[in-house]
Amino acid sequence: MYITRDIKEKFEGLLSAYDLVAITGARQAGKTTFLKENLKGSETNYLTLDDPDVKNLFDEDIKKFENQYLEGYNTVILDEVQYGKEAGRKLKYLADKKRKLWISSSSQIILSKEVLSFLVGRISIIKLYPFSLNEFLKAKEQKELTEQIMKRHIWEHIIYGGYPKVVLTKEAELKKTILKDLYELMILKDIANTFSIDDIGSLEKFTRYLAHSIGNVIVYEKVGSALDLSFQTVKKYLDAMEKSYLIIRIEPFFTNKLKEITKQPKVYFNDTGLRNSIGNNFPLNLENQGKLFENYILTELIKMDLEVKYWQTKSKAEVDFIVNLDNKLIPIEVKLKSDGKVKRSLRSFIETYKPKLAIVVSYEGKESETKINGCKVKFTNIFGLRSQLQNLKSKL
Repeated sequence: MYITRDIKEKFEGLLSAYDLVAITGARQAGKTTFLKENLKGSETNYLTLDDPDVKNLFDEDIKKFENQYLEGYNTVILDEVQYGKEAGRKLKYLADKKRKLWISSSSQIILSKEVLSFLVGRISIIKLYPFSLNEFLKAKEQKELTEQIMKRHIWEHIIYGGYPKVVLTKEAELKKTILKDLYELMILKDIANTFSIDDIGSLEKFTRYLAHSIGNVIVYEKVGSALDLSFQTVKKYLDAMEKSYLIIRIEPFFTNKLKEITKQPKVYFNDTGLRNSIGNNFPLNLENQGKLFENYILTELIKMDLEVKYWQTKSKAEVDFIVNLDNKLIPIEVKLKSDGKVKRSLRSFIETYKPKLAIVVSYEGKESETKINGCKVKFTNIFGLRSQLQNLKSKL
C-alpha cells in the first residue's frame, strides 16, 4: 500500500528546474519508496551505494560508473549517496553532463560544505520525515473523524511514531520489534559507522539519557558529568545523532542577549515512537506525558518545513515553540489539557514582541479564542494548529 507523501507537490515542482534532486531523511522513512513510485513509467535505473560493486565503481572511476549504470536511462536513483568517496565532486561531474539523478541519503553528510560546495545551483534538497499526522490518517484510510477517533489516532501516532512500516503493522508487539531493530540499525550503521564512534556502549547510554530528557535544555558540561563523558564527546554524539535524523536540536529565540538564555539548545526526537522504544516505555495513555506530547507537536511542525525555536528568559518565562513566518512571530504553547486561560509566560512574550497570533495546542480541551494586547490567541488541537499554519504559509 503506497501512501502519497506531503512533499509530492514540492518534489514535482523541482524536476523541471534541476537535474539533481536529493531526498534526505531518516532510514526507513520512505525515501526510496517515494522515489521509485515517482519513477514509474519511464526508462529508469535504481542503484544503491550499499551495494559493494556499485560503490567500488563510483569510488574508483566515475566515468566507468556513468557508462555502466547511467548510460541509456532517462533518470537514475542513487540511494545512500553518503557512502560514496568524494561524492560532491563526482555528482558535479554527472550534473554537468546533464545526467538526471534523484539521490537519497539517510545522513546530513550530503548537506555538508564538502558536498554542497560542488553542487551550488545544481541541486535541490528536500527532507522526508516519517509519516505526518495527515499521512498517518491516509495510511489508516480514515476519512471521517469524531473526537474519540481523532484522539485514538493521535495517541497511536504519538506512542508508535510515523515510520511507514510501523504504521502499516497492526500488532503492537510487532511494532515494538520493528522500532527496536530500526534503532539498532541507526546506532550501528548511520551513527557509529558513519561518524567513527567506537564506544557503542556509551553511545547507547547517552541516547537513553536523551530519551528521558526530551524538551530539556542541554548543558554539555552537566550531561558529560552525569555520564562521565567529555565535552567534546557529548558534542560529537549530538552532532552524529542530529545528522542521522535521530534527534532534533532547537535553538533559543532571542533579541536581547542580556535577558534571555542564548546558548543551550533543547533536544527532542525526530520520531516519538523511536524515542519510546529507546526509553522502553510505551504509555497506555497520555496522562503525565506532557513532554512526550510536546515532542510530538514539534515533529509535526518540522514536517511542515517550519523553522522552530524556543523562548526562555532568565526570569523563567518560557514559551515552548516560536515559529517565524515571513518575519511574523507565532508563539506556540503545548498543553495536554487546556483550560482556555492564557498563562503568564505566553502573556510575557505577547507583551514583549507583540505578535498578531498566538496558538495554544492541546490534546484535550475546547476550541476557543481570546485577545491579549491586540494578539489573537487561539486554543485548538493539532488539526487546528496545522490548518492555521498552512493557511499562513500559503499566503506568503
